[in-house]
Amino acid sequence: MLADILSDFHVFIAVLCVTLLVFLIIGIIIGRIVQRTKDIFLIKKERMDAVKRSRSVLGGLVGEQLAPFLPDFPCNPGDVRFIGKPIDFIAFPGISEGRHIKDVLFIEVKSGESRLSEREREIKAAVKAGRVHYVEYRIPTDEM
Repeated sequence: MLADILSDFHVFIAVLCVTLLVFLIIGIIIGRIVQRTKDIFLIKKERMDAVKRSRSVLGGLVGEQLAPFLPDFPCNPGDVRFIGKPIDFIAFPGISEGRHIKDVLFIEVKSGESRLSEREREIKAAVKAGRVHYVEYRIPTDEM
């Protein structure tokens, strides 16, 4: 009788171990499926964010190039020269009409909620403080 009880107990333990092993394997498989689903969702979200940022950058670049032709631009498009970095434009109001140049403008174009970069803020501060100079550089001539 004790032998039957021990045999039944061993069978019970074996069935319990197999059952736990099956649940463990099913849990691992479900966990991997859930993680892959999360990863796919995260990748799609990151790609959408990258596309959104790319569109924003491209829109800003196009806006920079078109800015002189938009309403309320501070001067005539013919007076403007594109620089790009670190300032978008330099303008000489009146130059396209043959008038004397009285001012020189540094123009930074921004769109939406964009803000000045640290370098752009430094340039703005230098201009406001009057730390702007005109330098004439002559190319050295070779004397042979």
